[in-house]
Amino acid sequence: MDVKDTVILIPSLNPDEKMTNLVRNLKSAGFKHIVCVDDGSPDEYRHIFDELRDDYGCDVLRHCVNMGKGRGIKTGLNHIRNNYPDTPGVVTVDSDGQHSPEDTEKCAIAMMEHPDSVIFGCRNFKEEGVPFKSYYGNTITRGVMKLFCGVSLSDTQTGLRAIPQGLIETFVNIKGERYEYEMQQILTCKEADIPIIEVPIKTIYIEENKSSHFNPLTDSIKIYAQFGKFIFASLSSFLVDIILFSLFIKVFITPFGEGERYILIATILARVISAVWNFTINRKAVFKAKSGLIGNAVKYAVLAVCQLLVSAGLVTVIFRLTGFNETVIKIVVDSLLFVISYQIQREIVFK
Repeated sequence: MDVKDTVILIPSLNPDEKMTNLVRNLKSAGFKHIVCVDDGSPDEYRHIFDELRDDYGCDVLRHCVNMGKGRGIKTGLNHIRNNYPDTPGVVTVDSDGQHSPEDTEKCAIAMMEHPDSVIFGCRNFKEEGVPFKSYYGNTITRGVMKLFCGVSLSDTQTGLRAIPQGLIETFVNIKGERYEYEMQQILTCKEADIPIIEVPIKTIYIEENKSSHFNPLTDSIKIYAQFGKFIFASLSSFLVDIILFSLFIKVFITPFGEGERYILIATILARVISAVWNFTINRKAVFKAKSGLIGNAVKYAVLAVCQLLVSAGLVTVIFRLTGFNETVIKIVVDSLLFVISYQIQREIVFK
């Protein structure tokens, strides 16, 4: 099967001549099948899509209203799955001229070499000329993905992605209608153990990437909202723990004040209550564990006990050495332990 049989998918809203140039160059490079999705562009842009259909033989699909990049990609994938069942796969390309035909072909070749993997064309954000909003968006999202999901990618927001034929239906079913859909692709690959292979590509920005419809504020909120459950479960448990710890310190400092035993007792009681709360939320809402309740509970209990002992020990030692407020010390210690605990819960307890 020829790599040029790969279908190119280009979702677009309010395109300009860059999209026409892109399609022309892709056709010149030998790609036979190009699907363009008009994501609800006004009538004044209709002639561009008509030209792509009539002069370059593109399949043009049209949303009557703007439905978002994610919906546009899924509309295109559905069309390709139904009409191009023999293609090796799909390469999604942004319409703003960021992706060259050479890099598109590189991703298509890598996809054919790894038919069970998804291919990401990844930019180098350390190069000069990278717009601030692109550098900011990728840097923050890359850190969030690594911390909360254990996914390490150099470019989390690239629109140049190759999806093999066998995974198209999986990607049509992914949740998300706008830019958050591309983040959900990464989470789906993590959850389904689908490898992501990175292919270095040129870092191209035309006119500071002003034609991009990505809004650093509103679209970042939509992307990071996917991690809201993670953060809520941890912060709410953290607050329950801290509040109860502070309360128990005042209750037990007199009867158990000698030798700072009251710190251990307050830590145990606060942690048991907050742990039950955290376990319930994490299992049902955050990780949506499908394994047995008892197995999850046992592993979580072991983790909670270890974390409790480490927390109590460090707070006690630091208190003896510094004399600082016990609650302040606990906030610092538990903030550090949170990161470690989350990784263990994600990879072992609720995997």
